[in-house]
Amino acid sequence: MTSADDGPHPSYTAQLLDGLKERGIHATFFVTGEHAELHPDIIERMFNEGHLIGNHTYSHIQLTKGNRDKFKDELIKTNEILKEITGEEVQYVRPPYGSWDKSFEKELNMFPVLWTVDPLDWSSRNVGRITEKIVSKTGENDIILMHDYYDTSVTAALQAIDELLEEGYTFVTVEEILFD
Repeated sequence: MTSADDGPHPSYTAQLLDGLKERGIHATFFVTGEHAELHPDIIERMFNEGHLIGNHTYSHIQLTKGNRDKFKDELIKTNEILKEITGEEVQYVRPPYGSWDKSFEKELNMFPVLWTVDPLDWSSRNVGRITEKIVSKTGENDIILMHDYYDTSVTAALQAIDELLEEGYTFVTVEEILFD
């Protein structure tokens, strides 16, 4: 039910992982290759703690008509970085800005994952407002888009998780939503 984009961040992602561990929750992290290269220890921790790790391109590039090959190269490079760290193939991709080419699914054997709830956490520093957007918009089987690259986003994510747990929600990786 929860996914985090853009990281890993050296401190905020660790805070989020700590909070998820305290709550016994597994999430999906869509990471950029450049940040994974800088912080392989955090990727290893995500993997060891049972979180699903997906590809968010190498440099957060948006797919356009003119950069298909570069976009594909970034996906491949990020997959290689993540496999080197975890030993696992990457199956899921969160295309930045939601721009996707369906032919990549067969070419790269990757499955795109978008979102159903976007609180626009990256554009606000108001934890209460972000939390309220998440809680008020979330329903069964929703995928919440959050970013682990901002302290306010991490705080809001954990507050929203607590409120949604109180309402009876459970949290799973996107793989469990898509294929259960």
